[in-house]
Formats: sequence, C-alpha cells, structure tokens
Amino acid sequence: MDRATEEETAATGRRILVAVDEGDESVHALKWCLASFAKRGGGGGAAPPDTIILLYVRPPPPTYSVLDASGYVFSDEVAAAIDGYSKEVAEAVVEKAQKLCTLYGKEVGGDGEAGHEMKVEVKVAVGDARNVICQMADKLGADVLVMGSHGYGLFKRSLKRSRFQSQKL
Repeated sequence: MDRATEEETAATGRRILVAVDEGDESVHALKWCLASFAKRGGGGGAAPPDTIILLYVRPPPPTYSVLDASGYVFSDEVAAAIDGYSKEVAEAVVEKAQKLCTLYGKEVGGDGEAGHEMKVEVKVAVGDARNVICQMADKLGADVLVMGSHGYGLFKRSLKRSRFQSQKL
C-alpha cells in the first residue's frame, strides 16, 4: 500500500468485504470480523469506523432447454419461480448478516461506551462465487476480504485440490 492510500484509509477507515452465504461458516467469519477486527467509530476525534461490505453471490439462473433429459417440460414460470426463490434466500441471508452487524454496533466498545457507529453496505451479485468475490473486492476497493472456510480441514482441502487438479489435466 502506498503512502497516499494509507492516508486515505486512515481518514475514511478500512473497507472490509465479508462474503456471506447460507452456511454457518460465513456467520462465524462475520462474527469474528466484527468482534476481533472491525473498528467502530467513536466520538470526539477517534479513528473513523471501518465500512463492512456484506456480499452475497447468487448462483446464476439455470438455463433449461424446453425439454430436459428426463422428459419434463420447463416453462418460463418454473424458471421465474427458481429465480424468485434465489432472491428470497439472498434477502434472508443479507438480513441476518445486517442484524448481526447492528447488534455488534450497539454492543459496548473497547472504551466502555455503547452505541458506536458502524457503516454497513450490502451488495448482492449473480454469478460464480469464486470469480464474483474477487471481482467485487477489486471493484469496491476492499482493503480486506473475510470469508468462511466451509469447514474443510487441511486434509480435505488438499484432497479436493488434488482431485480438481487431476481433473483439469
């Protein structure tokens, strides 16, 4: 980070992108971020608060042919229902994450004062989560990216990685 960027961050606070989804792992990551990492704004010349950006990535809408392999006919209504459900899930996940941020913002800060300001932005995007999270981190100018691990331990992660690499070859 160059000097100008450091000064800008000091004046405005960090932009922390937290990827959230339906899993418990993302809730734990958000809680950890709020409790251990994110700064809330205080009064009287204290450091500015960090901005928490909650990002939920919806899967892309499925593309069905009129007649799928099983012989079922998919209409526009079915596709619209699937998309509507995806939007409802996104709203529920984001609402839960916002409530967590609000609760942590109201809790007692490190200096014993309650009610510290916390800036929260919400973004919902559509696409492959791996790519969208990276693109949004760049686009939004995130200083930090926080996300859960989906509970994979070292062994399982390495096993999945080696299987993926062998399939690519």
